[in-house]
Order: sequence, then structure tokens, then C-alpha cells
Amino acid sequence: MLRLQSKQSSFHSILYDKIPESHILKKITTVIDFSFINDLLKESYSERFGRPAKEPELMCKLLFLQHLYNYSDEQMKPEAERNLAFMYFLGLNPEDSLPDKSLLAKFRTQRLGENTLDEMMTEMARQCVEQGILEGKSVSIDATHIEANTKKKTLERLMRHLAQNIIHTYERETGQSLENLPEVLDYQEIADHREAKAVMKGYLLNVMNQVEKQASNHNQNTKESIQKAQKTLTDPKFINQKGIRSLIDEDARVGRKSRTQDFYGYKTEFVITTKERIITSVRTSDGAYTDGSYAKEMLAQTLRSNMTITEVYGDKAYFRNSILDDIKSLNAHPYIPVSSLVFRLDESQFTYNKDADEWQCSQGNITEKKKYFRTKGKDGGREGYKYYFGLKQCKGCPLHDECAKKRARRFLVVGVNTAEFYKISQHQKSEAFKEKYKMRASIEGKNAELKRFHGLSRIRGYGLLSASIQLKLAAVAVNIKRIAAIASSFFYVYLVEKLLLYSLFKVSY
Repeated sequence: MLRLQSKQSSFHSILYDKIPESHILKKITTVIDFSFINDLLKESYSERFGRPAKEPELMCKLLFLQHLYNYSDEQMKPEAERNLAFMYFLGLNPEDSLPDKSLLAKFRTQRLGENTLDEMMTEMARQCVEQGILEGKSVSIDATHIEANTKKKTLERLMRHLAQNIIHTYERETGQSLENLPEVLDYQEIADHREAKAVMKGYLLNVMNQVEKQASNHNQNTKESIQKAQKTLTDPKFINQKGIRSLIDEDARVGRKSRTQDFYGYKTEFVITTKERIITSVRTSDGAYTDGSYAKEMLAQTLRSNMTITEVYGDKAYFRNSILDDIKSLNAHPYIPVSSLVFRLDESQFTYNKDADEWQCSQGNITEKKKYFRTKGKDGGREGYKYYFGLKQCKGCPLHDECAKKRARRFLVVGVNTAEFYKISQHQKSEAFKEKYKMRASIEGKNAELKRFHGLSRIRGYGLLSASIQLKLAAVAVNIKRIAAIASSFFYVYLVEKLLLYSLFKVSY
């Protein structure tokens, strides 16, 4: 049952006057009205039944503070009760008590959903747009990796854990010990990794067979543990070491930081305003996530804040036709470098004339005709154009013999969009583009801030849902900090303008 309580009504509330007006928690309350949270979550509570519940607004604010100052559940209550600024932000009297840590965890896992946090983020940004402190015409998108809260297991160790899980589940469910179990093998004594993997796979299959023989139809939990092991073993990604790597966190995956480095955990993607550095949307996926897969829905969420997006910044990973088309559909301009994956052309050897639709090699030879082609294949095939150079031109070229040694042909093969990509690549070499693209750097600083000061270098819990909620709460927390800072400077500029008007025109305010 939801019961709204009066706030800050005691005599001791006079102590809040000691909090400086410049404090971020005091400043944010003058900018953002958090009362919308109660309406947002009221459907999660009964109006007539149950014990009186703590306000959703209070619980959410506690979570915001927790991620703003990077506290654990155990630290949150004592830290908040001894901090006047915290109690002021929570809307309580200084002598009031706070909910227990167990209630905080219960609210986070049972009441607070991903969509609810999205709506909170959007509403806070909308209020900033409405007050004129957030313009939001230019946004940047990027993804970063987050380490899982568990170690990546070898396949041999994971198969042993699956076998142990089946055995322990059967013994707990039946209260009996298993008979005729195979001997537990020490895979670490086997030097050859392939042999060790095969041996542990045989051990796991043997355990599964023995347990199936002794389990009855009533041992549902045991059957589920066997089915889980079977599903894991038959997954091709598991054998290729790209699937599940821990029974504690089954959603975490191995991803790539670079060509030579990998990580184990999750990837999170942000959209932020490049000027104000306010996060407008967050999505989280496993470590194998392909950057940009959520770009369309993240830009759509940003627009729900009543922003008008005119520019979108991203790195080379976002240079894909689908993303570029989504950006153009918003009447926005993409500032994304051409990716070498989609534009494979040596620009030192060939240049393109878009008006004549012809290519020119480094020796001045010009293509005379082109032909469309399309090939079929398992991966969907390929389509593009063949631009043909004139026979006489190539025969008289001083590099004819050199090209022949390289088995070069008398035509240039390009993709369907190569000409368009070439035009974009030439524009991106201009000083105007380079200067403009510097604005993207704001998102790198935001990623560093989240990891260094707000606990996003490692996931606190286990599983994708837990990771997603943690990341979105952290995003709201840094937004609170940033909005307070913008509001301070915005109010300062406002006062200066008013004073100038007063001095120039003697207008009374």
C-alpha cells in the first residue's frame, strides 16, 4: 500500500539552512521535480491492501545517491543518516530513519524495471529542455565494456561445474547419494588442452547418463539441471569458447577490446548530448554485442525528451548504412568516420569524379565504362560495379608491367556505395570536419567518469538485468551531478544578463 507522507515539517529542518546553496543536491532540487516518480510507479502498489510502503520517490533517490557516491547497500543507510545534504535531497526531516538495506535491494529487484528507468531519464531530460538549460541538438553515441563480477572459466572447469551441479541437485532433491558415479578427474594434469576438453566432456556425459538412470519422473529440478547441461554442450558457441563461461553469471560473454585484447562481461551503449554532456539513453548487452545495434531505439528515446537532433557523432563502428539511414530519417547530419570495413579502396592510387561517374588511377588513366554485377554466396553474396579502363591507356602506361606482375586487371571493382563513401571520406579530410568531430570527445570523458567514480569498471551483481539496472542508475546519478552544474552556470548567466539590462535601460526587476 502506497502512503504519501509530509516532508521536512519538523523544527530540526532549520538545520538544512547550513547546506550551501551551491551544493549539487540542493541545486538539483530547484531544477528537477522528482514527484513524477510516484505516479510512474503507483501501479506497482496497492492502494488498499498491504503494509504502508515507502514512497517510490524516496527509494529511487536513495538509489541515485548510492550510485552518485558509489556506496554499497550496507553503506547507504548510515552514510545518508549522518549527512544533512542527503536527508535534504531525500525530502526527510533530519531525525527521520531510513529504510533497511534489504528493502532497498527488494525495491531495486522487484519494483524498478528497465523501462521505468528509461522513463525517468527521459522525463529528467524533458524538464531540462523545458527550462531551457538543455538544448540537445547535437548528440554522440558510443559503447564501452564492463567487466563481469565473476571470473571466466575454462571449458574443462565449466564442464566439471555442470557435472557437480547435477550431482548436488539430485542429492538435495532426493536426500540420497548417487551410486556408480565416475571418478572425478583432474583436468589440470592433462597438458594438451584438446585432450583435457574431450576427457571432461566424456566425464560430464557419463555423469548425466548415471543420474538419468537413477532419477525418477518426480525429480524435476534434477531433470532441469541435466537439460541445462545438454543445451550447453550442444551450443556451437560453447565449443568455440564464445558462449557461457560461468554458472554464476550465465549472461556474461567474451568480447573484444581490440584485435589483441579481449574481456569478459558486458557492453553498454550511451547517447549523450555533446554540449551539455547529459546522458539521454542507455542500453546494455553481453560482451559480444555489435556496436550500434540499439542506435535507432536510443535515438528515438532521446527525441521523446522534446529534443531536436541535428547532429549525431560516432566512431567508425557506427558507419553502417542502417545507422546512417536512421540518422538521415531524423533530418540530422552524421559525423561518423568512414569505416575501412565498408570502404576498401587505396585513395593514393584512385580518385573519383562524381559528376562524370568515373575513376582515375595515379597515372591519369580514366575509366571508360562500368558494369553492374551481383554474386551469390552463403553470406548473401556481393553486389557492386566494375569500372573498365581503356585498353590503349593501360598498354601505354609506364606502370603496365608492374600492374601485370601484381596480376592487376584492366578494371576496378567497387561496392555499390563505394562512390558515395569516397565522397564522404574526402569531406572528412577537411579541417572543418576535423574541428567539428572534436565534439565527440565529450563521450569518452563521460565513460571515464562512470568507470572511475561511479563503479562501472565492474558489474556489482550477476546477469544482464542486474547489469542493465546498475548502468541506468549510474547514468541517472551522473546526470543529476551534471544538471546541477549546468543549472548553476545557467543561473549565473541569467543574473548577469538581468544586471546588464538594469544598468542599460534602468528596468526594475
